[in-house]
Amino acid sequence: MTERLYYTDSYLTEFESPVTACTPRDGRFEVSLAQTAFYPTGGGQPNDLGTLGGRAVLDVIDHEAAGIVHVVDGPMEPGARVKGVVDWPRRFDHMQQHSGQHMLSAAFESIGHARTESFHLGAASSTIDLNKVLSPAEIAAAEDEANRIVWQDREVKLQFATAGEGAAIALRKESAREGTLRLIEVADFDRSACGGTHVSRTGVIGIIAVTGWEKFKGGTRVEFLCGRRALGRIREWRDVFSATSRVLSVLPSGLAAAIERLQGENKSLGKTVREMQDQLAGHVASELVNEGAPASNGRVVVARALEGWDAVGLKTIATAAAASQGVCAALFSTTVPALVVVSRASDTGIDASTVVKTLLARFGGKGGGKPEMAQAGGLQGDINEMVAAAREILSA
Repeated sequence: MTERLYYTDSYLTEFESPVTACTPRDGRFEVSLAQTAFYPTGGGQPNDLGTLGGRAVLDVIDHEAAGIVHVVDGPMEPGARVKGVVDWPRRFDHMQQHSGQHMLSAAFESIGHARTESFHLGAASSTIDLNKVLSPAEIAAAEDEANRIVWQDREVKLQFATAGEGAAIALRKESAREGTLRLIEVADFDRSACGGTHVSRTGVIGIIAVTGWEKFKGGTRVEFLCGRRALGRIREWRDVFSATSRVLSVLPSGLAAAIERLQGENKSLGKTVREMQDQLAGHVASELVNEGAPASNGRVVVARALEGWDAVGLKTIATAAAASQGVCAALFSTTVPALVVVSRASDTGIDASTVVKTLLARFGGKGGGKPEMAQAGGLQGDINEMVAAAREILSA
């Protein structure tokens, strides 16, 4: 059994311990120690990183009764005494987030009568899953309450209790763990069984900021940031808002209205562009039909690569061209991988989907359609070759 030094001192970053075992596994080595300050993944909190005996600690795994193993990139001799150094910025960040979660969960319990079902400390933000749907006002009130406790800089106390003693103590959430319980308490606010690393006073958390929420599995998933992470997000938003305000020539408070106005203008402009494209497509189709090569079977074959048109544009032109009797058209984009749209008039006897399948068999890609219209994308090869192949198929 590994002695867990982080249980009694979350601020401990350096320690020494003899190696009790070293097991090779998948090109790495799992090292067991008599004691460790490295926190293993568990309880929603990621593991610590750092160095052990000068080697990088890549992972820390808790095997419960079997103890903790440290995954490193090289072997260590059992019996050797090694020095462990915990990555303090990462540890301190996790302490701020985890202690902040306790404050926020307790606030949700008291303000909204919402129980925390699970907690996840992510690399960029953290989430709490609550067992009921809360209103924006309730979430804001809980956020205020949690920060009130943070700014009072209350002591975060650590104590241990047996399972029997724990059952008699009022805990925010009943613990299913057997044996000795590790309790984290903020006087007159929260008491919870927890094995994670925590700050010594609530003021060290700095600030708790709820950055978003959504309905999730019949309850509410709340995203939040604490301390340094909250500062980083504020800086990110500041830069984005400042840059956007300069571009739109409005104050940050006017950004929402300015963006809504731009969306309306863009929608109107898009409609105008589509109408003009449809008109232009009709003219292009007429020119292509006039320039089309009459085949021996009486069809007018249009096979071209058109620059500057996307799939929608090619489809519009091909449809307009095939509105004329006897016309069958295969239109390609000039980009590679290429797009192709095949359309035909009803009196030509051509099956557009068969034409596309033949082209796909030769040039690759994916697509399909109906006898009157088919399309595909991802065709590879020389575009002139594709056009010639389509002309040959349509003329046969």
